[in-house]
Amino acid sequence: MKLGINLLCLGGHIDESHLPQIERIAEIGFDHVEVPVMRGAPDHYAWLGERIASFGLGRAQTSIVPEVDANPLSDDIDIQRRGLAHLSWIQDCAEALGSETVGGPFHAPIGHFTGAGPTEPEIERAALAHRTMAERAARGGYLLALEHLNRFETYFLNTMEQARTYADRVDHPAFGIMFDTFHANIEELDQVAAIRHLGDKMHVLHVSENDRGIPGRGQIDFISVFRAAKATGFDGHVVVEAFGAGVPELAAATRVWRPLFPDFETLFTESHDFIRGTWEAA
Repeated sequence: MKLGINLLCLGGHIDESHLPQIERIAEIGFDHVEVPVMRGAPDHYAWLGERIASFGLGRAQTSIVPEVDANPLSDDIDIQRRGLAHLSWIQDCAEALGSETVGGPFHAPIGHFTGAGPTEPEIERAALAHRTMAERAARGGYLLALEHLNRFETYFLNTMEQARTYADRVDHPAFGIMFDTFHANIEELDQVAAIRHLGDKMHVLHVSENDRGIPGRGQIDFISVFRAAKATGFDGHVVVEAFGAGVPELAAATRVWRPLFPDFETLFTESHDFIRGTWEAA
């Protein structure tokens, strides 16, 4: 298992001002960090990747589809073309950063709804785009981990039944799913059964408490989650995802209006110790 933390807890765009916290993450004993790649140029991520590596940390990435006008699912050719260009930019940045995994909901714009579930043409367009991404990822030596979201954030991919079916449809070894315990806590009747159903298509495990605060302080049964993950043979990237109210752009996106951890030191150390200990106990 490689233990990481999603740097969205620090901000939506990681720059030089965040390096002291990243260095502290390394000192505490994390193996890697998951960098939000939402904007910027590959040159920036090449620089950032070098700085992160200098702390002895591996790199991973999370990305989204930022707007409806660049939606790869769209039947509008111009919008679809912009969406595909954005997916290519995601991979440009991943390769510059040196990402081992590229995760996140890079399937549809967050908060965009059509009033129904995904149509067959939308699924087919997405699968073709993601298979193309997977072929490039395989050449680059990294994995894709598409993230399901709860029904209040997307209509495209919510449950592990949907996720497994979709991953089988894309049908490429470099393509899999990012299992997120926060979203699964909303959508699944049984997280253990959901993980078992997803099986070897889990490429990243996001450890996120039911309130999106510090893992281990809430209601999610992480020892059962970890046991289920281990039973599938998973031994990959396990990533803390916690949000606070201190970053306005993230507070608006995640609907977090109150502090969910007292300070970064508490978040980093408590999450690290809890996950290391619970994973070992599982």
